[in-house]
Amino acid sequence: MRRLQIFFFLLVAGPAWAQTVAIRAGNVIDPAKGTVAKNQIVLVKDGKISEVGAGVAIPQGAQVVDLSNEWVMPGIMDAHTHVTLIERGHGIPLEEDYLRNGKGTRALLGLHISQELLNGGITTVRDVGNEGNYASVDLRNAINKGWFVGPTILTSGKIIAPFGGQAKHTPPDIGAFWRFEYIDADGPEEIRKAIRENIFYGADLIKLVADNGPYHYSEEEIRAAAYETHHASRALAVHVLGGEAARNVILGGADSIEHGWDLDDDLLRLMKEKGTYLAGTDFPSAHLEAAEYRNAKKRAADVLDRLARAYKIGVKMAFSTDAVFELPGKTRADMTWDYLAVWRAAGVPPAEILKAMTTNCAELLRIQNERGAIAPGLYGDIVAMPDNPLDNVESLRKIDFVMKNGAIVRSPK
Repeated sequence: MRRLQIFFFLLVAGPAWAQTVAIRAGNVIDPAKGTVAKNQIVLVKDGKISEVGAGVAIPQGAQVVDLSNEWVMPGIMDAHTHVTLIERGHGIPLEEDYLRNGKGTRALLGLHISQELLNGGITTVRDVGNEGNYASVDLRNAINKGWFVGPTILTSGKIIAPFGGQAKHTPPDIGAFWRFEYIDADGPEEIRKAIRENIFYGADLIKLVADNGPYHYSEEEIRAAAYETHHASRALAVHVLGGEAARNVILGGADSIEHGWDLDDDLLRLMKEKGTYLAGTDFPSAHLEAAEYRNAKKRAADVLDRLARAYKIGVKMAFSTDAVFELPGKTRADMTWDYLAVWRAAGVPPAEILKAMTTNCAELLRIQNERGAIAPGLYGDIVAMPDNPLDNVESLRKIDFVMKNGAIVRSPK
């Protein structure tokens, strides 16, 4: 019943910016530094944080929220997800969804999943394609207009890829049905045109798939994509696993490698040198097994090893999930927290995990001047929990306060 009440509020509520909210915060975490400030007052007005400090006066008439026994931090970000997609299993082609669900259904699915994420404390997501003919653009616009409450969504529009998208062995008489979610682009000029098309239809960033087949993008093609994307003040994300294709992505100037499960140490060191982010989608073994992923246990072990090596080498990392399957009894937010165990097993300290979920994501998403910290001038995206996540990062599972753009979405009982 409690969950139904929360989702009813999420569905119909608009931004609550009518009055100042004063939060009495017992412990305010700065993820960028891994430090804690005690007994702070956080004032939020018109959606943004106006003051933070121990001696801040609470204005008369302000709504006071008592989080004096809680641990307060910026809202969590996920740098790689697909809110308008649920895959049915590794043996079922992704394209089957095109026959079952139209764009409207995909947008409504995205509203449901994004509100699950927001209720759990994930206040910003980077949606990287597979969104049903720009369904995530419509979802983002509806949330931004205040029609629904949801997280901040930055979306890539259609995925740009060499001919065939991520489809496999399609008979020529069937037609290029993958273009529902992909744009075929081979060569620098086709890539530039595809990027401009995506931006025209509302993309916040650009995503390429570099190595989905025996052919992959060259350094020249990646460089053209990076130039066109950056010239439009956007970031370039590229799906690539490793090898020569990954080297081309790094040297070509992409902002992030998505997945990168087969990156060797030389490539990781090159990423560090170039400042390339790793959005590693570090799947728990149980998720891959539930999705019937081939060699799930081995792949999960490889992912864990790569994450540990990336952290040791000092690659910049952004927390990312790619959780697109349904697990019985779990929301998409519950599944997000399952990734914490992988980061812990890789030897990443809690402070660095929190940084990857906030500061690093904000930089990669180019919104560090808007979100990612509890500081004056930034939007009021704030979460809180009863236990210290710097001691035990699994405390994030107990988030009981969520504020998005200054509006309280969830409060402790």
